[in-house]
Amino acid sequence: MDTFFSTNFLVFFATVVSSIASFYLAVNRVHKKSVSGQGKAHSLRQYYGYYVALWVLIPALLLALIWMFVADPMLMSAAKVRMAAAYPNLPDSFLSLKMAQLGNIAAGYIKAPDDIMAAQAELLVGAQATTDRARILTLAAVMCIGFFYSYRRVSPEFRARIQCETFLRRLFFLSAGIAILTTIGIVLSLLFEAFRFFREISLIDFFFGTHWAPMTALREGAVGAKDEFVAGSTGSFGMVPVMVGTLLVAVIAMLVAVPIGLFSAIYTSEFAPRRVRNVIKPTLEVLAGIPTVVYGFFAALTAAPFFRDLGLFVGLDVSSQSALAAGGVMGIMIIPFISSLSDDVITAVPQSLRDGAYGLGSTRGEIVMRVVLPAAFPGLVGAFLLAISRAIGETMIVVMAAGVAANMTVNPLESVTTVTVQIVMLLTGDNEFDSVKTLSAFALGITLFVITLLLNVAALTASRRLGQRYE
Repeated sequence: MDTFFSTNFLVFFATVVSSIASFYLAVNRVHKKSVSGQGKAHSLRQYYGYYVALWVLIPALLLALIWMFVADPMLMSAAKVRMAAAYPNLPDSFLSLKMAQLGNIAAGYIKAPDDIMAAQAELLVGAQATTDRARILTLAAVMCIGFFYSYRRVSPEFRARIQCETFLRRLFFLSAGIAILTTIGIVLSLLFEAFRFFREISLIDFFFGTHWAPMTALREGAVGAKDEFVAGSTGSFGMVPVMVGTLLVAVIAMLVAVPIGLFSAIYTSEFAPRRVRNVIKPTLEVLAGIPTVVYGFFAALTAAPFFRDLGLFVGLDVSSQSALAAGGVMGIMIIPFISSLSDDVITAVPQSLRDGAYGLGSTRGEIVMRVVLPAAFPGLVGAFLLAISRAIGETMIVVMAAGVAANMTVNPLESVTTVTVQIVMLLTGDNEFDSVKTLSAFALGITLFVITLLLNVAALTASRRLGQRYE
């Protein structure tokens, strides 16, 4: 393993050094040709260097990636075939263990238990060494070809800047395409598994059922769901309580985070002296660096008992694990996101708008309310959307402070659960991946994705219309 990493590091280091050297050689070549009277260079000299360096670097990196994902698995596949021939009576389940043992022997971590394993490890090490030599020679050949092809084209009349910009434009297009295809792939994977779930459970039972108990419902011999006439005889998969709990916790978190985050951003960007701003803003952003499990401990050990004792003091029955505790602490966690993003958005409002309002005799408060906030409204909506996504996706705080009970309630003083918590519970442990219980996690996931998408579309549409009206 050490040899693998050291070889790859040396290859990468050599590739980078070669591209840097190619850069300076190209710059020197175009400089000499310009000085010798062949004409003024079309582009700045560094563009010629970038052009040659890209021809050396990019093909080599692509080849290294292809080699890593193709050659190494082929080596292990060939080794597996040899192992199967060497141990013909070995079951397939033990063959994987033997392969892991062979890898450790070849890496030098352990000694071979017998001569057969020693011989197989020697063959594997020899094959890896041969492959490494072939890879290095191939990469060197590719870099040389790229260098000589591009280096010969370097001349004052060559349009190096246009070539570099074309490469960057295609690289950006490729990155955008990869991002879109990745999103489509994620959605399709969720849809495929959710479709398998909905072949067993009807859409009406899932989207309108009011009882969620997948663990109990699928346990053989257990009593069925209380409302089997709603959830069906195969299980209790009504998602309404889970979705209500998710929205309840998210709403509480936003009620805490939005006012505090927005007001702090208005103060730091419009009212606070620079020295005060330099203290308050980093202090708020420290909250963003605290791990969520710490917030979970704070919610379970401090916030939940506080709300329970406060409820007893005023005569209310507050659960030891409540949506109020989870949502409140989650709101504290989200404050830095809203504050920092809102501060950036408000600061980006052109100063000319403020100066114009001052010229008309407006006070600072009137400028903030009537000029700055309307101008920053689309950006503020984006900040709030990010905060909502963070609130909906948070799991640790909900598990530790709100519980896992899927209660059908909108009372913030009771225990609830969220979609992400249920997904974690369904996909962890020794659950099989082809059961209805496990597949219900994908149905919850695609439902949450659609709801979040609709919220984003609605919020962006509203912000765009209000922004156009302001303009």
